[in-house]
Amino acid sequence: MDFPAMEPNMYTVKAMLIMDSDGNRLIAKYYDDTFTTSKEQKGFEKSLFAKTSKASGEIILLDGLTCLYKSNVDLFFYVIGGSSVNELMLVQVLTCLYESVQKVLGKSFEKKVFMDNLDSIFLIVDEIVDNGIIVELDSSAVTQRAAIRTDDQQSPMGEQTVASVLLAAKEQLKWSLLK
Repeated sequence: MDFPAMEPNMYTVKAMLIMDSDGNRLIAKYYDDTFTTSKEQKGFEKSLFAKTSKASGEIILLDGLTCLYKSNVDLFFYVIGGSSVNELMLVQVLTCLYESVQKVLGKSFEKKVFMDNLDSIFLIVDEIVDNGIIVELDSSAVTQRAAIRTDDQQSPMGEQTVASVLLAAKEQLKWSLLK
């Protein structure tokens, strides 16, 4: 029995989703035209959450798509691929997404802190997958590329701005006195 050879395809990820514990979309990135309208996307997300919210597994096949998921108390992480995609690749994407978000949120792995850091989470998603192509699978590299600082390395942006303004004013005053 001959099986048709599958062409290698770099477009392995169809969608990445993060939902809250009620099944509401927090982040959704769809990379192909599997679900073209917002209504189709919401319907898929509703059925996906219904199947996975009470389940104990990590992978399901839904509507011909391979869906990998990981949950925490408040958050559900999903990586969606085609039915012929290698599940191990999708597991690596899911793990990278989960660990990168965990590095940003620290010990407060809950919805409120997640929403406070939403801009950083969007950068993480974009650093991992670009138009369905897996770009990076190392969570340390992702958080570094997204220019995300952990709490112990972070200095307030306001202080940096004030310091640079004071330095510029000091230089300007020095030059005006020397003339």
